[in-house]
Amino acid sequence: MGASSGPRRLSGMQKQALALYRGFLRAARSKPAEERRQIESVVSSEFRKNSKQVDRKNFIYIEYLLRRGNKQLDQLKSPDTVGLSSLSVDSSSQTTGSSS
Repeated sequence: MGASSGPRRLSGMQKQALALYRGFLRAARSKPAEERRQIESVVSSEFRKNSKQVDRKNFIYIEYLLRRGNKQLDQLKSPDTVGLSSLSVDSSSQTTGSSS
């Protein structure tokens, strides 16, 4: 009954991350085509990068990323905003958790 027993249940943070990702894609639809492609590219690469680099058990950092993403999404939803830039955050000490 392994993989065929139905869809895997997502945690609360996974649901928040997916909702945030969908929110970015929806907000991008309201922008001109060129900006939309750039926004989708930045969002996709940021989510992909964080999914590979951030330790899944580092809940504090994941919550921080979700808060930051929601603030960026609110800014993107503004009619005055035409694009989205990728913010660089030094996550080298945040990705593996503390070992001290």
